[in-house]
Amino acid sequence: MMTKTSTPQITIVNAETGEVIVRDVNAEELAQLQADAAAQAEAKTAAAQKAADRAALLAQLGITEEQAKLLLG
Repeated sequence: MMTKTSTPQITIVNAETGEVIVRDVNAEELAQLQADAAAQAEAKTAAAQKAADRAALLAQLGITEEQAKLLLG
């Protein structure tokens, strides 16, 4: 049974022996996890902004997504 800790944990499985090791992440791994989470949040925000900008442009032009694809295709 896994217990909840305030520190994220990493699971390492040895494919040859089946040995499973669960340990707290170290400082370097934690920094990477945080950097990855920040990059993912930034990418999600950028994608949402791009979708909003696209929708606004289509509304301004008075055309649908399908019509835009026909024009650009």
